[in-house]
Amino acid sequence: MLAKNAVYFWYMNTTITKSAGMGAIIDDGTVTFRVWAPNADKVFVAGSFNNWSESEIPLEIEENGYWSVVTDKASSGDEYKYFIEYDGKVLPRNDPYAFEVTNSNGNSVIRSLDFEWDDTDFKMPSWNKLVIYELHVGTFNRSSPDAVGTFNDVIEKLDYLKGLGINCIELLPVAEFAGGISWGYNPAHPFAIEQDYGGPDGFAKLVNEAHKKGIAVIMDVVYNHFGPSDVDLWQFDGWSENDKGGIYFYNDHRSDTPWGDTRPDYGREEVRQYLRDNALMWIEKYHCDGLRMDATSYIRYEGGGLGYDTEIEEGNILMRDINMEIRKKYPQILTIAEDLKGDSRVTDGVEYGGLMYGSQWDMNFVHPVREVIEDTHDDGRDLEKIVGALSFKYSNDAFSRVVYTESHDEVANGKARVPEEIQPGDAESDFAKKRAILGMVLTLTAPGIPMLFQGQEFIEDEYFKDTEALDWGKLEKHEGIETLISDIIQLRTGKMPGGKGLRSQHIEFLHVNNETKILAYKRFDANDPTEPVLIILNFSNQEYKDYGIGLNENQPFILKINAGSEIYDNAFSNMEVADVEFVDKVTDAKHFTGKMNIPAYGALIYTME
Repeated sequence: MLAKNAVYFWYMNTTITKSAGMGAIIDDGTVTFRVWAPNADKVFVAGSFNNWSESEIPLEIEENGYWSVVTDKASSGDEYKYFIEYDGKVLPRNDPYAFEVTNSNGNSVIRSLDFEWDDTDFKMPSWNKLVIYELHVGTFNRSSPDAVGTFNDVIEKLDYLKGLGINCIELLPVAEFAGGISWGYNPAHPFAIEQDYGGPDGFAKLVNEAHKKGIAVIMDVVYNHFGPSDVDLWQFDGWSENDKGGIYFYNDHRSDTPWGDTRPDYGREEVRQYLRDNALMWIEKYHCDGLRMDATSYIRYEGGGLGYDTEIEEGNILMRDINMEIRKKYPQILTIAEDLKGDSRVTDGVEYGGLMYGSQWDMNFVHPVREVIEDTHDDGRDLEKIVGALSFKYSNDAFSRVVYTESHDEVANGKARVPEEIQPGDAESDFAKKRAILGMVLTLTAPGIPMLFQGQEFIEDEYFKDTEALDWGKLEKHEGIETLISDIIQLRTGKMPGGKGLRSQHIEFLHVNNETKILAYKRFDANDPTEPVLIILNFSNQEYKDYGIGLNENQPFILKINAGSEIYDNAFSNMEVADVEFVDKVTDAKHFTGKMNIPAYGALIYTME
């Protein structure tokens, strides 16, 4: 065993070395073109600067299959392509490192990513204060129903998001993809920014403006596959085996993914370098504050870790090396894995053989919570599932998980928005709204990093589609519920006093009653117990008067938020709910009893002030 471990750690400690520079590099009146094409016979570069002459400017071979040339004929803004000769064929190819393309099947554009930034005062909020809002640029705020949303359209809503209390947005992928309408999980040009959204300049402007509003930006990136359409990386220099993808891809059974035969070859140093360079680009060139890596289980396993599966150890090494470098250079940057296998190794430190992600999307929260709140019958709700969802941790750290009830995946692909799942065809019913709110209260009061999906705060319904705009008309209709969610977020982030316990690691379950369907828990900071938060949730359609729960201390808990109150929705309860009344009586094996009125499907939040 020792020998095996020794070999393993030697392998894991091999690191990705930084490249000398790739793509079109602008420098004092010249442009250096450098490309990796190890099987090419010849390589030329052509563009608008030489009337697209395919044989005028040859590149010279360097070591390890790299080709380069320095020319004073090209300059910033020019369009270009490589023309690669292989086995008697001439292959026009876009630059894999192009920062901009005219469109997914167009030309590369020479440019730097030197922007005028004025976000130097921005600091990423600490992870225990983050509230993430996941959004899709193309649908979030369309100027018209038929127009694809842009980065400028998102900028128009930054004040709204700030008012809601959001301090971090997570964007579905914006790397150039085929066509103008997509979720973004089909990257054709990983280094280029989708032109229909506003291209590189539009994206940089969004990040800059978000930072000026105090909002961090996390970028969703896709390294488990490319494309599969409009991908010039496919058989890039002409070579391939088994009719597979060539130098950037596995050329055996490992190429297969649910999204196409395009899994990158994590065993090739140059491919690992390519993915590493891309990850660092978002941080160094675009000032992003974090990366969410899509479907990391398909980087770790040939079949995504579904049952018995073969591990891709070189994929683990890739992710670990990227995270190690980011952690060392930029410790404030948050990397998030969408792994969904419940595996602490994803967020464990390297000393434990882990991959060192800062956090991961938590299947142990979203699935049981949705199951409980979507159940048609009150009698079927098992509160122990909620207890498990609230108490779960990865790597002994509550903030190593992102908790949510809605994400782009959870509201599509056969699944709908929570209110729609609760009451199909009537998502604005009393039942649907109240139970959807229970899910959001759980999310925003749970140990972990909470995340909302666009429109969740105003009961957006049906299914997420990249062809349909977010319905902002629902905000006016459900403005009160949006206010409720904002109130909870303000308490969570410290903008409203009394909520420090929500930013801690700790949770204590005070009352779990599967007969009444009442759950009570306390969030508190063990090092500073002065701001505990008491949460009471009713998972039944039965209201209760003078309901008693056990409390260890006679603490003056004051009602902060009554989520079931008619102040947030006219259809909600007018039941009188007051501060906790303490009785010197043993309940739940605790010294004191706290009494309160609890509305049907209600959620009560108490603080000490």
